[in-house]
Amino acid sequence: MLIEETPISNKLWISVTQAAKLFGVEQKTIRRAIKAKEIIYVVEDERYSLEMGSLIIWAHQSARLKNKLGQYGVGKFVKEWKEEYKISN
Repeated sequence: MLIEETPISNKLWISVTQAAKLFGVEQKTIRRAIKAKEIIYVVEDERYSLEMGSLIIWAHQSARLKNKLGQYGVGKFVKEWKEEYKISN
């Protein structure tokens, strides 16, 4: 699925390496999504910059990606953050 626009006005751009770490996937998974035009990106100095909003949408389109986000990505810290900042569901 090609994502034309994201509803986020202040766009945040990150590298392939950063995206892989944040989302708990391999860099090749991110590169496949780029090739399939599933996420918004620009090329700067022969490097990809990925739009964070489109990455979030992409990661939530598949149960497998959502699970990786929760188990190996930034999602694995959510429980600790909720406890630390006393955030309720």
